[in-house]
Amino acid sequence: MHLRAARSADRLLLGRHRPGSRHTAVNRPPLVVLSGRPGTGKTTLAQRLASELRAAYLRVDAIETAIIRCELARPPVGPVGYVVAHDIAAATLALGTPVVIDAVNPVPEARAGWRRLEVVGRLVVFETTLPDGAEHRRRVEQRRPDLADQSVPTWRQVAASEYEPWDESRDGSRHVIDMTSTEQAVACALHRLRQHDDNHASG
Repeated sequence: MHLRAARSADRLLLGRHRPGSRHTAVNRPPLVVLSGRPGTGKTTLAQRLASELRAAYLRVDAIETAIIRCELARPPVGPVGYVVAHDIAAATLALGTPVVIDAVNPVPEARAGWRRLEVVGRLVVFETTLPDGAEHRRRVEQRRPDLADQSVPTWRQVAASEYEPWDESRDGSRHVIDMTSTEQAVACALHRLRQHDDNHASG
């Protein structure tokens, strides 16, 4: 998602989902957001967590691919994929259903959009990483489309893509998850989610 598109998406969220929801801090359902560069394992972890939590799974790639397939826009599609995901997530959380988000969230404006949904969901953010650059490249180069008409980025595109370093004072807190081992990553993420739930219950 390009910087201009992310800012546009964030502006479209202004005025929505303001405080006053009927949900309290304790009974709000989880909103689990996966962020990170392409090829770092976001989709793998997001799908596993959605299964464990019995949560709705929203993937921005799938939304954008459908928009392109229907010839409603040409790539890059701009903010629309994120805006659609925000609105579906808000409506789903309002029903009390947990939601897991799978999106790159490369810039502060994209990350801010999810924080605006904290009035209806208990936000937990994970940033996926692969410390071994060679392994990251291998996974990107071996990746194949898993959606109809999906276009996956090359390693050159991933390496050149915009991704601003996370600043918790600006972007909010997040847990960094090393995706070198999928099973260890899933266990770590589930542990963090249990801690988050315990903190809310005791608070």
